[in-house]
Amino acid sequence: MKKLLIVLFLIVSVKSFSQNAADDVAYYCALCNNDCDKIAFEKPGVCNHCNMTLVKMSKAERMKELSWKPITVAFYLQDGVEVLDFAGPMEVFAYAGFKVFTVSKTTSPILSQGILKIIPDYSIANAPESDMIAFFGGNGERSFDSDVIGWLKSRESKTKYFFSVCTGAFALGKAGLLDNKTATTFHLSIDNLKKSFSKTTVVSDARFVDNGTVITTAGISAGIDGALHLVAKLKGEKAAIDAAYYMEYDKWTPKQGLILEAKP
Repeated sequence: MKKLLIVLFLIVSVKSFSQNAADDVAYYCALCNNDCDKIAFEKPGVCNHCNMTLVKMSKAERMKELSWKPITVAFYLQDGVEVLDFAGPMEVFAYAGFKVFTVSKTTSPILSQGILKIIPDYSIANAPESDMIAFFGGNGERSFDSDVIGWLKSRESKTKYFFSVCTGAFALGKAGLLDNKTATTFHLSIDNLKKSFSKTTVVSDARFVDNGTVITTAGISAGIDGALHLVAKLKGEKAAIDAAYYMEYDKWTPKQGLILEAKP
C-alpha cells in the first residue's frame, strides 16, 4: 500500500510539473524594444501593438532575451542611396532586436533612388555613438566626401563593427578600414575598388566577407545575407534563422560567405 501511494504521488507530481511547464509557454512578439516585448499572448498570430509575428517560447526564454542589451547600429544614408541596400539589413536587424537609427551629412531630407524621401534621425554633427556603423551603395562613391570620412574616422576607436553593402565599401576604404583586409562590393564596381585601394584584397565570388570587425557584402540583396550573418555572429544562429524565416528569405544559408575570422 505504501509503495502504491508513493507511485501515485510521483505520477501526480510529474503531471503537475508538466502542466506548470506547459502553462509557462506562451506567444511573444519578436523583440522590438517596445513595451509589448513583455506581453504574453495565448494564441499564435501577430502582436496587435507592433505587428510582429508572435513566437512560441517559455517565460524564462523571453526574460533571457529581455536581459540582452540591444546592439545599436548607425545607418549612414546619402542622397541617392539604394533602397534595398539599407532596407533589407534594416528589416533583419529590426526583427533581431537591434536598435537602428539613421545618420546623414545633415538632417535635411534625402531621396533614395529618386523615389523614397527619408528624414535622417541625426547628422554627423550630433549622431550618438553606436556599436556598429553601416554604409550603403547608391551614389556612394561620389557622396563619401572628406566630412563624412572624417566623421567615420573619428568613430573608429569607439565602434565595434563596420558593415558595408554594395559600394558602401568605398566609404570604409577611404577611411582606411579596408587596409590589409579582404573585401567585396557591387559586381560592377569590383575593378574600381581594386584600383582605388591597393592595400585591399578584393574578391568577386562572395556574398559577404567577414574580417572579424569589418564586414563587406556584394550588391543590393547581398546585404540581407551579410546582416543575417551578423545576427548569427552576435546573437546566435537561431536568431538569424528566425529572422530569415520571418522575412521568407528562403535562399539564405548560414555561413555562406567568406569568413576570415569567425569570432567577434
